[in-house]
Amino acid sequence: MTRNHSSLFRFSIYALLLLAGGFVCAEGDVTESMTNLVLQIAVILFAVRVFGKAAERIGIPSVLGELISGVIIGPYALGGIPLPGFPHGFFPLNSADLAVSPELYGFSTIASIILLFASGLETDFALFLKYSLTGSIVGLGGVVFSFVFGDITGVLLLGKSFSDPLCLFLGIMSTATSVGITARILSAQKKMDSPEGVTILAAAVFDDVLGIVLLAVVLGIVAVLQGGGSVSAGAISLIAARAFGIWLGFTALGLIFSKRIAAFLKLFKHSWDFSICALGLALLLAGFFEKQGLAMIIGAYVTGLSLSGTDIANVVQERMYGLYEFFVPLFFAVMGMMVNVRALFSAEVLGFGLCYTVLAVVSKVMGCGIPTLAMGFNLRGALRIGSGMVPRGEVALIIAGIGLTAGILDEQMFGVVILMTLLTTLAAPPLLTASLKMNGRGTRKETKIGDSETITWDFGTAEIAGMVNHGLLRDLRSEGFFVQSLNMDEGISHARKDDFALSITKKENIITIEASQEEAGFIKTTMYENVLRLNEAMQDLKDASDPLQLKKDSFDGVIHNCALHADKHLVKKIKARAISVDLQGNTKDEILKELVQLLANTGHVTNFAQVLHDVDEREKVMSTGMQNGIALPHAKTDGVDGLCCAIGIKKTGADFGAMDGKPSTIFILVASPKVEKSPHLQFLAFITSILKNEGKRARIAEAPDAATVKDILINEL
Repeated sequence: MTRNHSSLFRFSIYALLLLAGGFVCAEGDVTESMTNLVLQIAVILFAVRVFGKAAERIGIPSVLGELISGVIIGPYALGGIPLPGFPHGFFPLNSADLAVSPELYGFSTIASIILLFASGLETDFALFLKYSLTGSIVGLGGVVFSFVFGDITGVLLLGKSFSDPLCLFLGIMSTATSVGITARILSAQKKMDSPEGVTILAAAVFDDVLGIVLLAVVLGIVAVLQGGGSVSAGAISLIAARAFGIWLGFTALGLIFSKRIAAFLKLFKHSWDFSICALGLALLLAGFFEKQGLAMIIGAYVTGLSLSGTDIANVVQERMYGLYEFFVPLFFAVMGMMVNVRALFSAEVLGFGLCYTVLAVVSKVMGCGIPTLAMGFNLRGALRIGSGMVPRGEVALIIAGIGLTAGILDEQMFGVVILMTLLTTLAAPPLLTASLKMNGRGTRKETKIGDSETITWDFGTAEIAGMVNHGLLRDLRSEGFFVQSLNMDEGISHARKDDFALSITKKENIITIEASQEEAGFIKTTMYENVLRLNEAMQDLKDASDPLQLKKDSFDGVIHNCALHADKHLVKKIKARAISVDLQGNTKDEILKELVQLLANTGHVTNFAQVLHDVDEREKVMSTGMQNGIALPHAKTDGVDGLCCAIGIKKTGADFGAMDGKPSTIFILVASPKVEKSPHLQFLAFITSILKNEGKRARIAEAPDAATVKDILINEL
């Protein structure tokens, strides 16, 4: 998915208005309550970004940083300190049952629905069916072992029965798996297409589905127990049948009528509208499932799963990205804010948490690893697969939040779950990395996908790489491959067909594909055909348009229509030390070299040769000689660390391939970084608009020194 800041703003405003309108207090000052909510959300948004980035820099998942940020600013820590205007703290403790305000918890509830809706959209149901045997065996083993070990932990350490609601929740929270962390490790170790990598990812799909159904069953059992009912084998069977029936029924209906649902949504025409309505369906089904005694997140996941195979799935994912980036980190922060720091670091919680964590790790390693021994893997491979299923993540936190608000978990047990989630997420990367680095294959026999090859293409720009990647994934789908997007943020996809397994990673302008050596020829052929088709499309575009006319139209548009704004930030880019009124060069190459030498005076040039090369390559595409004696050579390059410009005057003029065929006298070179965002085109339009005045152009061309040129360009705006 691509980032879209305007989309994020637009989505967020809609959501804020909707939720703020819904949270109306029966007593008290509503305006003050809403003001506090807005201020709290503002602080959380900055906190999760700072701590999330800090976590990434030290090599741990950003989600842990977001969770820790909530602990630090929450009511049990800094948030409870009295401040002027906030006598009970910026994040006052609401109650023992719900540490944060109902309004803030409402935001986190919406976030959990968005999170599971997005997870459902990313689930390839055809992939789940295709690999149901492998996935079911490994996933079922992991879920069963984790649930039993988690439940028994409560039985042994708390002295409760196996069917006690608290023990059941400890069991269900232990089953969750965060495969996104594993996927990043597999990609970094070039093992995405290995037998272990394929098995882990296939099992993760099944694990998600089975975990959702098991949650529904446990919630049904808890509801009966809280109502004073019994949980005999017959009662449990009825509860399981009802929960499974509701889930399976709505899932089946959703998949059967998915195309009709998508067609209905498309009646709203614009992609923004039908994407919002798709989320509306997720909210609607989430509420219905909650009314039936199941969790809201189950309904959200079913909605996403139903739409995952439709033609609008990718569009909805992209349009949802802004909401996802806004709400989901907020959810992790709110979960952190509900952690009682004193309880978390008490001897009881630490002791229980460490035991629970150890058993959570062992249960996944054993539960997912042991079944693989009967599927052609050796002990080494079983350890890798088990390690890959260890990290818990967002689903465990969502379930913990449900248990806390339902009164099943207290502060101590909630702290235990947070501790387990943190430790398993931290322990999984080194454990999986160490097992992957063990010498030898993980299977008893040689397998086709075990001998991998990495193929890398550099397409020069992120835009071209994006188009190529999109076309490649489309071609793989048309060839019968199942293509899976592994998470919202990483540019990692996985494609499978029978014994073929491919890992595709797009990062900026680089596309990397990992595949077996036998598949390398197929991949290279597919990429060649894809690039050839894209090249033909670009040629058709070139034939259908006149670049020279477009160049002239753009220049005329700036000259005649562009309003001149003295943007102080852009004006500061004009430096007297990077201006020459006496260029010595007589050819284009000589002038370009001289301009780059001037550009170096700005202090932004880090690689002179790279800048000169990139500017020259841009000139080869089409000359930047405009008309009226103006030339605007420019380029995006890795040779500068910030936007900068150089200005040169050659009073006798030089041939620069201008549109009007006349010599150019005023040369303005603009360079900016390839990767970092900078107002490159804005500056070009800005500087061109300054030169629209014929008298000013004449004065610049005859200026005696650099200071005069700068004065004409800046001080007479």
